[in-house]
Amino acid sequence: MTSRDAVNVVQRRLKNLRTDDGSKVKVGHAGTLDPLAEGVLVMGVGRAVRLVPYVQQQPKHYRAKFLIGQSSVSGDLEDKVQMHPRLPVPSRSQLETAAKTLIGSIQQTPPAHSAIWIDGKRAHERIRAGEEVEMPSRTVDIHSIEILNYAFPEIEMDIVCGSGTYIRTLGLDLATAAGSTAVMAHLRRDGVGRFLHTKAVSIERLREDDLEPLLLPPSMAVSHMPQITLTENQSTRLGHGLEIETGDEAEGVDEAAALTEDGQIRGIVIRKGYAWYPKRVFPVDDQVY
Repeated sequence: MTSRDAVNVVQRRLKNLRTDDGSKVKVGHAGTLDPLAEGVLVMGVGRAVRLVPYVQQQPKHYRAKFLIGQSSVSGDLEDKVQMHPRLPVPSRSQLETAAKTLIGSIQQTPPAHSAIWIDGKRAHERIRAGEEVEMPSRTVDIHSIEILNYAFPEIEMDIVCGSGTYIRTLGLDLATAAGSTAVMAHLRRDGVGRFLHTKAVSIERLREDDLEPLLLPPSMAVSHMPQITLTENQSTRLGHGLEIETGDEAEGVDEAAALTEDGQIRGIVIRKGYAWYPKRVFPVDDQVY
């Protein structure tokens, strides 16, 4: 199942609903999950689709398994796996030392078998069509790598990273730094910010259950951002597209989530001089998922 397949399940459930202007209710996801992987896929429904970029800013938490001393063209088990018996068997200490070198902002080259767009076409589609594809490198943020279990050839890791990180590539880089190579055997996304695996909804429930009880407060999408609480007058001004004055909370902050006194998200605001200006505005006393 692809991430788009999961979105389509919800979209079909809402196909008969319309917004106030008569258009269909939108559904979008916050970060593609590889078809090989499982775990958390955050979806925005209705007006909350506009909050998806803010969900993507939050750290992603993964549990991954790799096979050391093995490789494949795709970097996972989707393609034929090649064994490399002549490569050295790294010790746990060597792998832990290598992991430390990958913490922070690092340059990463995504795998060619990825969903990245290259000149209007997915990279993996070009590869499977026999094309030569040169993948551009990117800067990604790796917050932590913890080796949970290691019994050669299998290594299991807990990884917290920023958006855009390719775990397949990270595992390969780790093995390479320890003098070997690796292929990803399993991947589960355990969480995106406060959206956790332990509270996720199964695809079966999305197909069969009433969806409304499964919706979460949209304020969760911006829980990582600086927040300001609006007075009733400020909320009204923001709703009319007008600026509001800054207070002490504006020091050193350029963008914030503006909430009503009862915790509803009213908008995303940006600071210009001594005032907050609306970037995105949401209605109050209306459901925003």
